[in-house]
Amino acid sequence: MESPWVTDFKENTLYRIDESTRMIEIAFAKAESYTHPKPVEAFIWQRPNNASNSLGNLVLHLCGNMTQYVISSLGEQEDARDRDAEFDATDGYTKEMLLEKLIATVKEVKQTIQHATEGQLLKKRDVQGFHFSGMGCVIHAVEHYSYHTGQIAFWVKQVLSSPLGFYDGLDLNITNEE
Repeated sequence: MESPWVTDFKENTLYRIDESTRMIEIAFAKAESYTHPKPVEAFIWQRPNNASNSLGNLVLHLCGNMTQYVISSLGEQEDARDRDAEFDATDGYTKEMLLEKLIATVKEVKQTIQHATEGQLLKKRDVQGFHFSGMGCVIHAVEHYSYHTGQIAFWVKQVLSSPLGFYDGLDLNITNEE
């Protein structure tokens, strides 16, 4: 039987992963309203400037990062990440293909977290030149996913001049209860 803290840790990290996935799906759905004469893939692969990445690069990067930190490291699988390729890509995936890749990666990440033992969560390991416990790897992956989800949301809102409605229908002004 799992310790209560392990169960709580897993539930909260999986919730955050699902939230970021939901927001990226909404942002990509809104990208369909891109009205320039070019197809939506032109928007997906458009870089805001030379120092920034396209939506496509960000999704490939998220898949690579989550695979390295959770599937490979926590899940004790081979690490075959090619980080530079994530940023070098300029096409090769449609909007749908990117979402399918992201969703498949997220599914495997969630399964890896769900099946992780307390020992795996506490075990220290080296990943990407850093020394983290399994929990540290999961925390990194979740915050990294959230960070880039915000970049994706910002870029879509910037280009479309439109809110994304992540929390439509919810009253976010409710105060905390004791």
